[in-house]
Amino acid sequence: MNHRHDALYRDSIENQGKFFEREAHKLHWFKKWDTAIDTTDQYMHRWFKGGMTNIAYNCLDRHVLAGEGERVCFYEDSVYTGTERAWTYAEVLEQSGKLATVLQEQFNIGVGDRVVIYMPMVIESAFAMLACARIGATHSVVFGGFSSKELANRIDDCLPKLIITCSNGIEPGKHIKYVPIIEEALSLCVKLPNAMDLPRLIKQRKELNGVLIDSSVDKRVYSDFDELVSACDRVADCVPVASEHPLYILYTSGTTGQPKGIVRETGGTCVGLNFCMRSVFNVNKGSVHFAGSDIGWVVGHSFIVYGPLLRGSSCVFFEGKPVVPNPGVIWEKVQKYKVTCLYMAPTGVRVIKKDDYDGEWIKKYDTSSIDGYLLVGERCDPDTIHWIHRHFPHVKINDTWWQTETGWPITGNLLNIKEFGKIFPTLPGSVTKPVPGYDVRIFSEDNKELPPNQLGKVVIKMPLPPSFMLTLWGNDQAFIEKYLADTPGYYTTGDAGIKDENGYLHIMTRMDDVINTCGHRISTGRLEEVINDHDQVVESAVIGFNEEIRGECPLAFVILRGAGAKDLSFE
Repeated sequence: MNHRHDALYRDSIENQGKFFEREAHKLHWFKKWDTAIDTTDQYMHRWFKGGMTNIAYNCLDRHVLAGEGERVCFYEDSVYTGTERAWTYAEVLEQSGKLATVLQEQFNIGVGDRVVIYMPMVIESAFAMLACARIGATHSVVFGGFSSKELANRIDDCLPKLIITCSNGIEPGKHIKYVPIIEEALSLCVKLPNAMDLPRLIKQRKELNGVLIDSSVDKRVYSDFDELVSACDRVADCVPVASEHPLYILYTSGTTGQPKGIVRETGGTCVGLNFCMRSVFNVNKGSVHFAGSDIGWVVGHSFIVYGPLLRGSSCVFFEGKPVVPNPGVIWEKVQKYKVTCLYMAPTGVRVIKKDDYDGEWIKKYDTSSIDGYLLVGERCDPDTIHWIHRHFPHVKINDTWWQTETGWPITGNLLNIKEFGKIFPTLPGSVTKPVPGYDVRIFSEDNKELPPNQLGKVVIKMPLPPSFMLTLWGNDQAFIEKYLADTPGYYTTGDAGIKDENGYLHIMTRMDDVINTCGHRISTGRLEEVINDHDQVVESAVIGFNEEIRGECPLAFVILRGAGAKDLSFE
């Protein structure tokens, strides 16, 4: 039992407003809030209403003014271009601040205007996000791997005044030209007036040898990123914005129907991410954080750009793949930058595990700097947890569970043991226990709370902690209907899970993936867990299919460890 953790968790549930109000005082506010949390509207709760702040100020200016300007902010590293550069907080402030001036003076971007950012993992994408935040513009980052149709859907929904893009994305052995994708996307737009005239700001990329990648553009609509920023001699002032001001719109995956744009507000995001990075990740000044993700996803927003910078830590800004050029590339970067906190999706770990099951590449590098090894994005099978334990016995494993909608982990260990006491033992297959502020329950289909060890829908009592989504862009009613109406007073996560007698939460699958076979409700995640226990299995996926006699039945797709694994049987 961890008495200190239990007391703090209980306080965060029973006195939620005061708990996070104490956290808010750790940050900079241009004007203090009137109330910690406004629950006047039963659905649309507001954190720190009446307060005025700016997340770019809290991420950059605050540290520079405190004399931390020479601390490394980003380690920019691309395996495709050979780029390796350390950017200090002062340099990132200057670059993003000048870009903010360009947005104001060249494109008339101001508070509340939307800017679409369609870029690969180049450092300028982070500058673009911070520049928008600096002047109160709302950014919408679109993953660079999305097609023109998906991009068009997002442009039509948020109606931006500008697109910031790049000449090329780079994948192993190929270039992806962004300009044709953007041109086709704009031609498909039906809601944006004069879409083809929308201004575009483009970063021209260079090859491995430093030569510009050929990208012919129409200079009447495409302005050169480097030319405009280089010619600018003024860093824009930070614009104070209301706590509930939309910081960004991030669209979840899916191309059919109305786009689902998650809106995240400014004040709550500052407070939620600062608390999370300190408590769950144990990331502080002097830490080096490495999240193996892309800025197009929520992990990139929360844990590559805003979260690490709020803490004044250093962050690895990585462009590459887990096994390119070899399965040791991540461990090479860990050694090079002395990474203290590593954040990866279980799929990324399994890709490495498949090519280096015995850890021969791991032995080539010094990974002793890693204190926390965190997992995100999907359920992690027990075998992968055991693989990490075997090859990194010194690290604290933290399998977190959360969603784009929440902005930071709902469950996980609290690695900041100085504040929260000893961590809980890792229980493979479980995402540990709820994080302070999250009151997680398991409900039956008729909204009755279930006893321990029974599978049901996972819900969270309202109000949720700071940084929970504000609404869906332009569609408050859809926000209520999708997330709140089904379980009044609770947020419906859409996941199915079990909470055991010790409070450990097991997220088994999405509610839609619970298979009903002959009257028995079976979790696809639990089946995958059993299959993955086989020593010849690297990864599996279980789905439901209709069988003539028994109705819905499970079907498993399995990836084996090696080409020689031919005879596979389960007992």
